[in-house]
Amino acid sequence: MKLFAAIYIGSYEVSLKIFELAARKSIREIDHVRARLEIGKDSYQKGYIGYELMEELSSILAGYKKIMESYHIDDYTAYAGGMFRGIKNELFVLDQLFIRTGIRIQVPSNSEHRFIGYKSIAFRQEFDEMTKQGAAVVDVGGGSLQITLFSNGRVVLTQHMALGTMRLREKLSAVKHAVVHYENQLEELVNKELEVFKALYLKDYKMKYIIFTGEYIMDLMKKVEKKSDKIVSSEKFLKTMRKMYKKNVAQIAAELDMTNENDPLLVPYIVMFTRLVEELGAEEIWTPGVSVSDGMAYDYAEKNHMMKSAHDFDEDILSAARQLSKRYESFSPHIDALSGMSALVFDAMKKVHGMGRRERLLLQAAAILHDCGKYISLAHGPECAYHIIMESEIIGLTHLEREITACVVLYNTYPLEDYENLSDKLDEESYMVVAKLAAILRVSNAMDRSHKQKFKNVKAAIHGKELVITIATIDDITLEKELFAAKADFFERVFGIKPVIREKRVFR
Repeated sequence: MKLFAAIYIGSYEVSLKIFELAARKSIREIDHVRARLEIGKDSYQKGYIGYELMEELSSILAGYKKIMESYHIDDYTAYAGGMFRGIKNELFVLDQLFIRTGIRIQVPSNSEHRFIGYKSIAFRQEFDEMTKQGAAVVDVGGGSLQITLFSNGRVVLTQHMALGTMRLREKLSAVKHAVVHYENQLEELVNKELEVFKALYLKDYKMKYIIFTGEYIMDLMKKVEKKSDKIVSSEKFLKTMRKMYKKNVAQIAAELDMTNENDPLLVPYIVMFTRLVEELGAEEIWTPGVSVSDGMAYDYAEKNHMMKSAHDFDEDILSAARQLSKRYESFSPHIDALSGMSALVFDAMKKVHGMGRRERLLLQAAAILHDCGKYISLAHGPECAYHIIMESEIIGLTHLEREITACVVLYNTYPLEDYENLSDKLDEESYMVVAKLAAILRVSNAMDRSHKQKFKNVKAAIHGKELVITIATIDDITLEKELFAAKADFFERVFGIKPVIREKRVFR
């Protein structure tokens, strides 16, 4: 059994959760401490975190450290949310906080941050059944909003929007006291983004559930339904929320039994949740009552082999890649053939390339997405594919993994640049992964260059200094052989092994 602490610095709150972790047992929360601190206000207005705010944050973290010491914590993780990403003095603030408190704070990318929160939901038994019936996982934060759609238990898409409640409040801060209906102004800002999302992605999509995460939702749900299952009908939820529109912040806070009767984020959250339910059109709402802090505990337990989810997170990544490929009309039998062929070569090369399961997954994602850029430009397809991948949220991939995947797609076609030219994107280890995966993808792609899937019963094995790929075919493969030979040079330079094709003729 271990005691684990999760510290999360959000846009308007700093929280500490203490968990009890034990192998093959459910995670148990044993303490939760929260401190109000509007870091996002400095971040979004000024672009940096001021000295006074840093002093206050240091004081809070120092107090949290004493609490962790009193519990004799075995390990901890400390994350800062999106308001830290991109601020002018990020490195200086993180350095000072570490010097003053001894707590090392990480700032995960948006994709990493959302995935950690998503894990805490996906570990729940109800999750897979709900996603089979169609669901949207909606994470509402102070700085942004993320929606992940599921159909038949598979990821359809993930979209990130700069539509957080604190951002909304700051946009309207100058006019808040000058307008009669503040909530109507908020709705106008929310509607602009949600209408575009609905038009682009929800045309033929039906869902039964909205799964909400984020602050305030549990307080609002208690007003709607007091049952413990945390599931309510959308109709009932909307009826209650629309009644709240007619009340001021103090009245709403009193009804929800909240301590802060002047909470400036309460109305933006009500507006956001209301409009999301109306636009997404789901039948029911589920609020599992989890946060990023819970996800940090699940993530730690999983990485330390203390628990395993029944949910297949790798399949989420491949499903998201397939849907992205289809959106740009590049998914085809060739994609399926290439994905299988590249995995076959990867597996045959295990003792040579030294990579593992995760790199194999990135190779499959690259194979699925390698042609998506042609939708935009036939002449510059690889560059377009690179940018499509980098600008798309693929839930489950870190920012670096997305960069690796995009580079593998780019250098499947173009000559691989020297490390010095890519060092701003990749470290040395990641650069080597790109080189190895691109080499495998090149020779695999060359084997189906005609897109006619001429090869049957393909086998691959290392024999001495050769990777021997044995194929059975009834077709003329002169084109594939010539292109394969052209791609083999880079493969041989990377691995020191020459790939060769051995053909077994099959007669009709």
